[in-house]
Amino acid sequence: MSKQHLLGCQLLAYCLNFLENKIESDMAHTESTMTARQSWIGTIQIISAAVCWGTLGIFSTYLNQSGFSGWQITILRIVSAAFLVLVMLPTLWLHLSALRPKQWLGLALQSLIGVLGMSLCYFFAVIYVGAGPAVALLYTAPVFSLLFSAVLLQEPITRQSALLALMAVFGVGLTMLGDAAKVNWGIALGLLSGVCYSLYGVLGKRAMHYAHPAPLVFFTSIIISAGVLLLLPETYRTYGQLFALPLATWGYALGLSLIGTVVPFALYMKALEKLPATRASVFTIFEPLTAIALALLLLHQALSWIQYVGVVLILLAALLNAMLNGTTTRVPRWLRRRPKPF
Repeated sequence: MSKQHLLGCQLLAYCLNFLENKIESDMAHTESTMTARQSWIGTIQIISAAVCWGTLGIFSTYLNQSGFSGWQITILRIVSAAFLVLVMLPTLWLHLSALRPKQWLGLALQSLIGVLGMSLCYFFAVIYVGAGPAVALLYTAPVFSLLFSAVLLQEPITRQSALLALMAVFGVGLTMLGDAAKVNWGIALGLLSGVCYSLYGVLGKRAMHYAHPAPLVFFTSIIISAGVLLLLPETYRTYGQLFALPLATWGYALGLSLIGTVVPFALYMKALEKLPATRASVFTIFEPLTAIALALLLLHQALSWIQYVGVVLILLAALLNAMLNGTTTRVPRWLRRRPKPF
């Protein structure tokens, strides 16, 4: 082989190696750019979901002013949302038909406790104490998650977690500094909504251990509760009352189910495809901030400065818990057994 030929082969090999490195570098840069873009999209989606959830207190207050009780508002939210999510049925039918009775029982518990129970307690809390304090009390859920972990998992509570729990409890105490007995009922119901919310996470994780997709868990959590409510005469009286009222009231009911329920859950599930759960949880802090801001601007529900301090402490405890401890709900050992294959 001549020297010129050898030199040409070496030059060609160098060019090919340069092009290969350049392509790999460009692909890595493109992938990094796409990842960053996906992360931003996920962040926007999670913040949008939190803002939508923050409107629940506003819609429920307007409906209460139109003559609906907390029980009736719960009916309007869940049953209306169920009719909206029925569009998911064709895509989930195969998963639903494969469920066994034991799995249906687990999903039913999650629905009745985490959706029906939480909604009922939360909407009554909104009526008694207002939208801002009610959503702050809902955010005591991480504290109850710590307690459930200690009781059900026999796992010790760390000093850091205990301090966050004490901060939240102190914040609850400050929000109770009011001038009416109603506030005490509202505080109790708000705390109970936090209990239901924390159990929703535990039971939801149980469903995930059965390898159920997130859309199926969301679908059944709405449909099962709606099915129970449709067995009650009060449901039909509630809709009869709604149909006799002006269209504006219909809009509040639709906003409660669509903007406050279906849309945020859809956005949240899409965001989790792009963001880690821990980071997603940090941005859900926009939910109580939205609720408090809207209550102040639209409903003129002013709190005393000491109650604002309590609300801030509860939200800060929830935020620090999400940042420091993550958001994966611990699952009891007796819930970790996977079922046998179908």
